[in-house]
Amino acid sequence: MPRNRELGRMVAAYMFTTCALAFAAYITAASGVFATTGPRGLAAACAGWTLVVAGALAVPVAATTCARYRALARLAEGIDAALHGTRRLSVERMREGELAILANEIEKLFSRLMRANEDLDREKRALADALADISHQLRTPLTTLALTVELLRREGSEARRREELLRRADVLLSQVSWLVEALLKLARIDAGIVRLERTTVAAAEVARRAAAPLEIAYELKGVDLALDVQGEPTFEGDAAWTSEALENILKNCLEHTPTGGSVRVAVGEDALACRIRVEDTGPGIDPEDLPHVFERFFRGRAAEAHGADKVDPAGVGIGLALARELVGAEGGVLTAANRTEGGARFELAFFKTAV
Repeated sequence: MPRNRELGRMVAAYMFTTCALAFAAYITAASGVFATTGPRGLAAACAGWTLVVAGALAVPVAATTCARYRALARLAEGIDAALHGTRRLSVERMREGELAILANEIEKLFSRLMRANEDLDREKRALADALADISHQLRTPLTTLALTVELLRREGSEARRREELLRRADVLLSQVSWLVEALLKLARIDAGIVRLERTTVAAAEVARRAAAPLEIAYELKGVDLALDVQGEPTFEGDAAWTSEALENILKNCLEHTPTGGSVRVAVGEDALACRIRVEDTGPGIDPEDLPHVFERFFRGRAAEAHGADKVDPAGVGIGLALARELVGAEGGVLTAANRTEGGARFELAFFKTAV
């Protein structure tokens, strides 16, 4: 009622009419009309006053009604223009009242639709970019694999050469298989169909489980992999998915740590969270790349400088993105930074519900 000015004006008009009629009756009675003409004269006088007041009110009521229809017409024009993209709705000139409330609700609805449309356009562009990146990442190993198979078909190849080609084909198949599997996992996470368990997980066991498949790879490259566990830290999460995330981080560290270097996994907890920290002795992360290391298909300046067409499971920009998605789905946080003494540092933090 206080916000509906049109209704307030109407109520005020009727109150004014009532007061005017009462005042007219009082004046008439006081002037002796009742004494001279009797009840009929008083009724005639009241009727006359009613007609006068009604006529006086007709002008503002008509003006208010016309203004109301003009406001409705402007609102309809604004909606039509907004739907055709010529301009946006605006409530800057709207006053309080039922029409203003209606215009405000329409403006909010239109704004939400515009934001939804912008989000859809952004997702569409992101999907197009992702498909282009996926096509690029798959095209290179598949082309190389096709050439390798063609070389194997040729007659007269030496046994050593054939063995080398078969080994190359096996590596390429492994790379493509890893990339497709990682993309499927990301798609499942985006679709919200990944089922995560919420159990008490031993962080040390997660670290050992993630490091076990990479021990031979670390040994072949000559990189030392050390595990340091302080106490018996635990967190609430999914052991399998956390191991998957940590394994991707260890793969990334192996890729960027030179022969003779080391990668250290420190597991511990404090008053706030259970933390798994991974540090390597590689060149570290370029400061310009640091804000983007967890973006999908981001390879960094160094990787691009060494050849953008080289496909490696640890270097296509999927491993770290998948790791962050997995940790985030469990309610944890994955961060990246550079060590002051050189090298990169990744930290998985699973905060405690009660401190």
